Amino acid sequence: MAERSFSVEIDNLRLGEGKEFRGEGILAVAKALLQSGVSYVGGYQGAPVSHLMDVFADAEDVLEELGVHFENCASEAGAAAMLGASINYPLRGAVTWKSTVGTNVASDALSNLASAGVKGGTLIILGEDYGEGASIIQERSHAFATKSQMWLLDPRPNLPSMVEMVEKGFELSEASSTPVMLEMRIRACHVYGRFKTKENKAGEISRLAPLEEAEFDYGRICLPPSTYVQEQDKVNRRMPAALEYIAKNKLNERMGEAGDVGIIMQGGLFNGVNRALQQLGLSDAHGNSKLPLFVLNVTYPLVPEEISEFCKDKKSVLVIEEGQPDYLAQNIKAILRDAGEETLIHGKNYLPLAGEYTGQVLFDGLAKFLLDTPSACLDLSALKSLHSNTKDQIAKAISAFQDPLPIRPPGFCIGCPERPVFTAMKLVERQVGKFHVSADIGCHTFATLPPFNIGNTVMGYGLGLSGSSGIAPLIKKRTASIMGDGGFWHNGLTSGVANAVFNKDDSVLVILKNGYTAATGHQDIPTSKSDRIDREANLDMTLALKAMGVKWIKTINSYSVAEMAHTFRDAMTTDKDGLKVIIADGECMLAVQRRKKPEIAKKLKSGDRVVKSVFAVDDTLCTGDHSCIRLSACPTLTIKENPDPLRKDPVAHVEQGCVGCGNCGETAHAASLCPSFYEIRTISNPSKWERLMDRVRRTFIRPRRGKTYEAAVNG
Repeated sequence: MAERSFSVEIDNLRLGEGKEFRGEGILAVAKALLQSGVSYVGGYQGAPVSHLMDVFADAEDVLEELGVHFENCASEAGAAAMLGASINYPLRGAVTWKSTVGTNVASDALSNLASAGVKGGTLIILGEDYGEGASIIQERSHAFATKSQMWLLDPRPNLPSMVEMVEKGFELSEASSTPVMLEMRIRACHVYGRFKTKENKAGEISRLAPLEEAEFDYGRICLPPSTYVQEQDKVNRRMPAALEYIAKNKLNERMGEAGDVGIIMQGGLFNGVNRALQQLGLSDAHGNSKLPLFVLNVTYPLVPEEISEFCKDKKSVLVIEEGQPDYLAQNIKAILRDAGEETLIHGKNYLPLAGEYTGQVLFDGLAKFLLDTPSACLDLSALKSLHSNTKDQIAKAISAFQDPLPIRPPGFCIGCPERPVFTAMKLVERQVGKFHVSADIGCHTFATLPPFNIGNTVMGYGLGLSGSSGIAPLIKKRTASIMGDGGFWHNGLTSGVANAVFNKDDSVLVILKNGYTAATGHQDIPTSKSDRIDREANLDMTLALKAMGVKWIKTINSYSVAEMAHTFRDAMTTDKDGLKVIIADGECMLAVQRRKKPEIAKKLKSGDRVVKSVFAVDDTLCTGDHSCIRLSACPTLTIKENPDPLRKDPVAHVEQGCVGCGNCGETAHAASLCPSFYEIRTISNPSKWERLMDRVRRTFIRPRRGKTYEAAVNG
């Protein structure tokens, strides 16, 4: 069950010659792949390119018409290995994943792919998750591209440029027999725009026109002595061919007016740079710059002749390159020195060493550079005045906020089945003392934040159990590890469980089974309960664990805090050695609500009986201790003023967003807190018996309690 439907976008994938496509950048890339005659597409979900996987998963009819093979891969390594189809055959193929972590997982296959080279064009669409909106470690893909010698595209963030780079990327790959990486930044994936479409093309080889027979070429196997020949081929043939294609087809763009001061930038930063120049009076909304610009839609390799030509008549050039190290600036300096050019190259001396180059960062850096660089083509007094006025406006806007905005770390959704598990772990921590927890990638990583603070390390997707193997024998208490079901099938079963059983590790593994890779939009995994025909044969996690040799396995309802706490305490304290696995089974609440809401609406419309539960707090019983909040952290569980004039402490309160998961009540019971939580059941279209019983109850309850009975009965 994907996070959203792409039925409208799928219709756009059918647009023919000269039609207008409107939508997000990542969806335009999907259309560009079909226009390019791709034969196969694969990948693994991850921000910010999950939608590319989702839209292809929903576009089965379109892909079938073109004979395109699509595969939801088990991991990024599996996706990268798919590209092996293009090593021996002229097949165009594309895969996608979240970079840089996904690229790290795929690195083995990518290195072999880059060494062997390709016959068919191969495109690796990377979700470059760098900057303020990122959810991972802050690294760039540039280093991997250079070390394996794969070409790296970073298109300007507008749909026509991105579509062109997809099409040219395949051609560049074929011209140089080299895989090509297309870097899609967060802002590029979600930028909205339009472009003129072309007809979709079926691949020369596809499901409609399959290969007649297999081919074998020992020279494409990555073993010595072939690898030595492949390395020479990279340098002597592939690189020159790539440089020739890039220059001949003008993939990099020279823009703006002539001048003795210029700017070289990564293509993905163009929109931000142009906006900063616009604020300084040096460009307009259409990119008509008064300064000469060199936009690198291809950031690796750089064409030396293009760099020298742009810089030869300039006394100073600013290289705008996001992140560290400054690969481009170093390369450009080396190119100019080799060419004997004396142009001064600036970069990180005017812009931050690390971090996303936001509009404010670019505005300040560009202004400082230009004011420090006297130029015949610049009116410095006007520039200084504009810069000063804009800074004043920004300062006034900031001063409008008397207090700084509060920090809002991410957290579990309302009704999340993973929250009760960490509540149970906190309760056990009170009894047995602090223990080391090896956390993992996924929604459950939020448990490392307040109020739970559970998770000492995070080493990678599906590596929670592996991450505990070093500390487990060296610490008195047993270690606990966390793993999601997505991580379990991605990497955890082999790297974690198999490793722990093989080495006879004595530790505890908690697997959070919510049914999907929920954090990236509810894509299917081998244990998903899917209604798709091609997803009927779901795998069994318990059988997989037993097959690996795990003897101690318990499956618990995620929402049962007391049972979870009891089971986890038993696992942490039992005399039995070996790996102990607890499967916390509870479907993601977002998926549950997404499925149930239309069903409930349909029942209400037809007059059928519907029961809805929410929880509330009895103000007269709440003591104001608020342990429930500290142990639950549900967004709907908050505080309000005490209605009792004789008591000052605020009382707990449940907001209207409650979905009735029952975690707050379960927590109160398991922790032996005050019994102030109660359940409200709202019955729509009740039966005659229920109406009668409601009238009877109101007759007796209202006078005794002295207030309105809160159990509403609609209908």
